[in-house]
Formats: sequence, structure tokens, C-alpha cells
Amino acid sequence: MRFRDALSAPGFGAIAEFKRRSPSAGDLRPDGDIAEVARAYESGRARAMSVLVDERFGGTWDDLRTARAATKLPLLAKGFFSTPAHLEQARGAGADAVLILLRDVNDATATALLNVARSLGLDTLVEAHDADELARAAKLDAPVIGVNARDLSTFSIDRRGQLELVAGAPKDRVVIAESGIATRAQAAAAELAGANAVLVGSTLMRAADPGAKLRELVARPLVKVCGLTRQEDVDVAIDAGADMVGFILAAESPRRTDELLDAPDTVLRVAVFVGECEETDADLVQFYGRENGHRSRDAVLLHRGERVGTVVDLPWAEHDPSHLERAKATPGRVMLAGGLGPDNVGEAIAAVRPWAVDSARSTEQSPGIKHHDALRLWVEAAR
Repeated sequence: MRFRDALSAPGFGAIAEFKRRSPSAGDLRPDGDIAEVARAYESGRARAMSVLVDERFGGTWDDLRTARAATKLPLLAKGFFSTPAHLEQARGAGADAVLILLRDVNDATATALLNVARSLGLDTLVEAHDADELARAAKLDAPVIGVNARDLSTFSIDRRGQLELVAGAPKDRVVIAESGIATRAQAAAAELAGANAVLVGSTLMRAADPGAKLRELVARPLVKVCGLTRQEDVDVAIDAGADMVGFILAAESPRRTDELLDAPDTVLRVAVFVGECEETDADLVQFYGRENGHRSRDAVLLHRGERVGTVVDLPWAEHDPSHLERAKATPGRVMLAGGLGPDNVGEAIAAVRPWAVDSARSTEQSPGIKHHDALRLWVEAAR
């Protein structure tokens, strides 16, 4: 399969990168066996594999050749390429695609490289870091655009700026969010912003089992703990492995809180509203209508004001025997909520295959107050 086709396939995926070291982090896996890692990435459901061939990353062209012999994944050759000879060398070593860094080449050179790549049967990943470079990539008609959170001049990471750029990228291109991905929630943030995939390197290369870590990053469902009102409970939810923490800002709820509590960007913060929304800095909004003085049965998930999913829930204080069937029949991203706990979430996940699962009541000792053992059991069962 071609590089671009693998990344534009339905759903969300990852390009898994091999590099022994990086200028910003130093040694990552200096004695890494690229054939072994390539096979782990393939079994871990990578969409493609990126191979650093530059010596500053501990890479060589032989690494690319070894990866080509070890895996059927599309291979991206990454280096500082600026001439047709570089692209010819990449093709000869087994690459399916090459990196073009707009930081390092002007538009005339980038156009020439795109044309050479096309003539060689290579796809390209045209990388931008800021708004000007993104505009250049769009004007160059680059089919696959990478948005790097890392400033290669300073090595600093700006994930918020990256997500803004991803959201503003042309919708008719394949968009890849690169760098700064260490958790499932961070990968999901890129997905919600509009990325087709993430490119992950250092996180995987540091992991004891790179293939298992890759599976973790792209696995669904995400796990949400809702009804949080105390910072200590937020902290325990994050420590337990929750991907999302939810704060109910609805007057009628016994789990109401007046503010979004602190959480690192390794998780997503979700603001839950009923009837009307307010401005917050939440990553997601879970919005219910109001019916007969209570929340509606289902809700919508909003990101930057746009609908990105559906919450399939139970009617207020009622049972719904069609709950799982309704969820299974709902198109797009589904967050399954209502009546879920450690004892039944596995069966519900198997039946629905949701994007996320949500629970408040099963994790409590009283409304709004979490029982930490129950909270940990919920996260463990749902993951």
C-alpha cells in the first residue's frame, strides 16, 4: 500500500518512527534492532514507519534497507533532503515516501523535489512548523502535510500551537501531527483537531515494548471519569490512567462543580453542560439538551464549537433496553455513557466498539465524591 493511501484510510492511525537518538533528547535506544522494532510496529497496527537516516539521529541508509526487508509497512525516509540525488538514494534504499522540510528549502526547491519524488514513484511528507510554512505547504499543493509541534531551531514543543495549525490545515489534504505525543489523550487531541494520524518517535523508542506502546496510543475506547469536584480525585483519576476527566457545570446536578479543576495536557478535560453552554478552556464539551427539567437522553460532543461525536446515554432515571443497540447503530465517534461500571464495561465495549466510555456513579462513594479504589477499578476494567 502507498504511504498516502495508508494514512488516508478511514479512522485514525500512527506513523511509528525509529531513531536511536535525537539532538533534543540524546540517546533513546542506541543499540536498537531496527528489524525487531519494524516487526513490532507492524504488529502494533502502525499505518506506516518512519526511519531516520541521518547520523545525528544515529541513523544510516542501511537502517532503511533493513526495515524494508523486515516489514511490509510503507516506509518514510526522514533526513535533511534538498537534492534529487537524496530522493534517488531514498528510493534505492526502499523508501515509499520522503520528508521535505519547508524550514530548510525555498518554494522553488520544494516544487522541484515534489516533482522528482512524483517521477520516482515516491510520496512526500511536507513538514511545516508555523502558519507561514503551513500556508506554503497548502500553496505547493502538498498531498500530505505534517505539522511539527517541535521547533527544530530551539527543540521546544508547542502542542497548543500545533493543534491550532492542524485545525486550520486544508481539509482536502492528509494531515499528520508530529512530535509531543506521549499519551492516548494527546493523540486524541490531534485527532479531534483534524489530523489523520500522529507521528510518534521518542515515546516509542523509550518504551520497553515499542509495539505495545503504539497499540496503547491508538487504542480505543478512551476512558472518562466524570462528576469530578475535588482536585484530589482528579489527581487519582489521572494516576489510574484515565484519558478524560469530566466536570459537570449544570445547576441541577448533585455532581455540579463551579470550575474546571487543574489537569495536565496528558489528559483531556471535558466540560458537561445541560441546556446552555458557557465559554471554558475545556478540550471538549459534552452538551445535553434539557427535557422536562432534566438532561436529555443523549448528548453531543463539541470541539471548538463543532460537533465531533455523540454521547449515547440512558434516559434520566430510566432504563433503556436498546441502549447498546442504539450506540452500535450511531455513526461517527460514540461516547458510551450511562449504567456502566467495572462489571459490565468490557461486555459493552465488545458489543459497541465505542470511541470512549464514561462513568460517574460507579466511581463514587457519594455524589461528587470519588471512592479511589472504585475509580481505579473502573479505569482498569475499561482500558
